Amino acid sequence: MQVILLERIGKLGQMGDTVTVKDGFARNYLLPQGKALRATETNKERFEKDRATLETRNLELKSEAENVAGKLNDQSFIAIRQAGDTGQLYGSVSTRDIADIITEAGFSVSRNQIQLDKPIKLLGVHPLHVSLHPEVIVSVNVNVARTEEEAKRQARGEDVSAQDSDDIIEEAIAVEEVFEDEDLAKQAEETLEAEASPDAEEDSADTTAKSEDVTVEADKEDDKS
Repeated sequence: MQVILLERIGKLGQMGDTVTVKDGFARNYLLPQGKALRATETNKERFEKDRATLETRNLELKSEAENVAGKLNDQSFIAIRQAGDTGQLYGSVSTRDIADIITEAGFSVSRNQIQLDKPIKLLGVHPLHVSLHPEVIVSVNVNVARTEEEAKRQARGEDVSAQDSDDIIEEAIAVEEVFEDEDLAKQAEETLEAEASPDAEEDSADTTAKSEDVTVEADKEDDKS
């Protein structure tokens, strides 16, 4: 399908250009978004008539976008997500999620302005672009972490996944040591219980009696001598 662009579209052309695009792209995006008109004679005449107004409006939008870009460019935004020990997310961070996070921070953007090839599925700091205007694109970072503290560490360049693996190993060693201590304590407890049992008392009494008998016999022998 041939269309007349009403604004600059990356990889397609500038405002006023007549270009050929796939029918689906035109029907599902360009035409409903007001970014293009079907390239009919009537629409060509309409565009030429409205060109000055469109160009003025485009300059206004571009100026507004540049003002926002000065504040938004190079900003970092935190996305708290659950993840496994290897850093794999239980889910993903989509363009909609990112748009919501940036909007909550005071910048009005839509998911269509987020330039992301595929959803984010790993912990880490992920750079991406936001198209504020066809001619104004800024860079931002999305810091995906399990906690605010992890996000701070990642912002400093730490690999929290690797660190967390070390923590898990250390924790496992600590737990093993605790169990070993518990085993020793249990053995000691069993020994004390055994010593304090009635059988142990009887054994002790027998030993004492035998010792006394030996002593009496020794005394008798001394008397005879």
